[in-house]
Amino acid sequence: VQLQASGGGLVQAGASLRLSCVGSGRTFSSYAVGWFRQAPGKEREFVARISSRGGLTYYSGSVKGRFTTSRDNAKNTVYLQMNSLKPEDTAVYYCAGDPEYNNIMLASNIRLWGQGTLVTVSS
Repeated sequence: VQLQASGGGLVQAGASLRLSCVGSGRTFSSYAVGWFRQAPGKEREFVARISSRGGLTYYSGSVKGRFTTSRDNAKNTVYLQMNSLKPEDTAVYYCAGDPEYNNIMLASNIRLWGQGTLVTVSS
């Protein structure tokens, strides 16, 4: 499985963006997928995760209530809908995959990464 993230851009505070993570390979639907972000000078941090069939989701406290992750396995795609964006959401966003849902929390545990997509939120 390979992952490719897209959808980043420059927006003003309060705006919305939707990121996409497209997976290749027939086993994509058996992978849980997560989102991480890394701001300049900071460590990569967990944002959200979704189970392989989409029945389970979990969010970091800083985005809960503003971000929503979903997936369409028929399209091999996972989405991150980001609403009410804040300047502190500015970062490079990465998608990540793992067969085990609960493994998607610490960046150091992740072996499968997509390339990042830059989100910049201006004040």
